[in-house]
Amino acid sequence: MFDSLTERLGRTIKNLSGQGRLTEANIQDTLREVRLALLEADVALPVVKQFIDNIREQALGQEVVSSLSPGQALVKVVNDELVALMGEENSALDLSRQPPAVVLMAGLQGAGKTTTVAKLARLLKEKHNKKVMVVSCDVYRPAAIKQLATLADTVGAVFHDSAIDQRPVDIAHSAVAAAKLQFMDVLLVDTAGRLAIDEEMMAEIQDLHAALDPAETLFVVDSMTGQDAAKTAKAFGDALPLSGVVLTKTDGDARGGAALSVRMITGKPIKFLGSGEKTEALEPFHPDRVASRILGMGDVVSLVEEVQAKVDHNKAEKLARKIRKGKNFDLNDLRDQLEQMSNMGGMESMLEKMPGMANIPAGAKSQMGDKEVRRMIAIINSMTPQERKFPAILKGSRKKRVAAGSGLQVQDVNRLLKQHTQMSKMMKKVSKMGMAKMMRSMQGKLPPGMGF
Repeated sequence: MFDSLTERLGRTIKNLSGQGRLTEANIQDTLREVRLALLEADVALPVVKQFIDNIREQALGQEVVSSLSPGQALVKVVNDELVALMGEENSALDLSRQPPAVVLMAGLQGAGKTTTVAKLARLLKEKHNKKVMVVSCDVYRPAAIKQLATLADTVGAVFHDSAIDQRPVDIAHSAVAAAKLQFMDVLLVDTAGRLAIDEEMMAEIQDLHAALDPAETLFVVDSMTGQDAAKTAKAFGDALPLSGVVLTKTDGDARGGAALSVRMITGKPIKFLGSGEKTEALEPFHPDRVASRILGMGDVVSLVEEVQAKVDHNKAEKLARKIRKGKNFDLNDLRDQLEQMSNMGGMESMLEKMPGMANIPAGAKSQMGDKEVRRMIAIINSMTPQERKFPAILKGSRKKRVAAGSGLQVQDVNRLLKQHTQMSKMMKKVSKMGMAKMMRSMQGKLPPGMGF
């Protein structure tokens, strides 16, 4: 999400290496670059000015001047200011109401409200063990109600039906009554959007808010709109008592300006980040973790949480037993690993959270991206069960058939087989030596901090 900002800040901070300490002169040059980086990321100008002033004030403090490493000192200052800018800590949903706690979703058309309702329903069910009902008050957009019904079925939420000839307020009252009767913990209310802010839309959402008295009123906004995201959020905030913001489509936003602008301009916390169409692709917004990602330091905490929540532990244990017994790591095993990566939001999502990935060239990243993972799975799926179990039998004619079946080239099949061979050799070393022993044998070949 923050690719361009991470790259620019990384270059800026690297320019400080070799200098004795932070001074007025070198701080000035560095802050000019930081300012340009933020403006290129489409951060709102008032936010940039305040942010730069805060960094200047902190960076020239006595504690930083005495530091031996100016680059590290500035990273610490920038990190702290980024966290302060985005809200210090995660602001969770406050559902401490007499059930059902109502969550009202507002936003412009196309921001991803309906998909976000489904994602939030899934998150509340799976992580917070809540009984969730969803309802659509969008009586204007064709098929909006049917879309929510389909998504509710996918995530296992209860759907309260509505019709386009009903008034949105009547639908809301009916949904609250049904949620009480069915002992629901949470009622998520999807509302109509417009292509732009208008009085009619604002009046309707205000009527809904008055009728529902929701526990949470969330503004859903497309992060790719940059500064406009913050401006739109402010307009809605003036009309409604918003409790938080959900940024959507963050996977398509390489700049990240909205995430840095929304909090200061609206005074409302960002509660969730949404990416992609998958219903599991919604994560709580942690300012400290996002700041770490922006500065290229990764987000190991979120990565570990995802592994614990989404990895199939039975399959992982089965593979571990297989490797310990010295059995071959075949293409079925490789496909399982690739599919588990996809379940965790894809390779790109994982890479973004790993420390140091900002320094990897774009060409290398593209070879490890989600598209490449899908291609590898397609190749393996085009093989027979025997070929997946015994890859050595894949010769000329078989490779041509597999390539044709997956819609790819023979060289793509060869590349996959080469990668599998390398992984298989690594697995054999692990089974013979044990992981700790193997890591010790690699001492000196590992990056700093990874030795034993």
